Amino acid sequence: MPLSTQSAKIPIRDITIFAALGAIMFASKIIMQGLPNMHLLGLFIASITLAYRQRALIPLYVYVFLDGLFLGFAFWWTPYLYIWLPLWGAFMLVGKLTLSKRFRVPLYMAICAVHGLLFGIMYAPAQAFFFGLSFNMTITWIIAGLWFDVIHAIANFAAATMILPLSTLLIKLSKPQSP
Repeated sequence: MPLSTQSAKIPIRDITIFAALGAIMFASKIIMQGLPNMHLLGLFIASITLAYRQRALIPLYVYVFLDGLFLGFAFWWTPYLYIWLPLWGAFMLVGKLTLSKRFRVPLYMAICAVHGLLFGIMYAPAQAFFFGLSFNMTITWIIAGLWFDVIHAIANFAAATMILPLSTLLIKLSKPQSP
């Protein structure tokens, strides 16, 4: 059954919000670039996923495109096409759960921390492919970068404390305003 054109339309307001969110994600990465593996991307991806569900992929890939456009569509950029999807998927799943705030915040923090810790492992297949690394070389590359993944996990864990307030704000902002 073909998709109707009416259901496929995205309101101008949402397009504007999604473009702004993608740009904010990119700007936040640039601002924090001097800190090793510390950024707010997990916070933003989690929050926009909880607020916008599957439509969160729009600002996420606006960010990915901006990253490539301004910093170069090079080998390092290719994993960005898939590396954020597990985080998005995890928040798609937990967003359906009915949990108290007492359980949601630590769960959100744990998910973001695990994503940060596994970042190097998820990045490794692209490294191995592009640079012809053997399995042993890939494992060595992962181990060598583990320290940075630990930093990434700790930073994501801390930033995730703001997921609930930010996603709540985004949900409120996305509701049509009454005159």
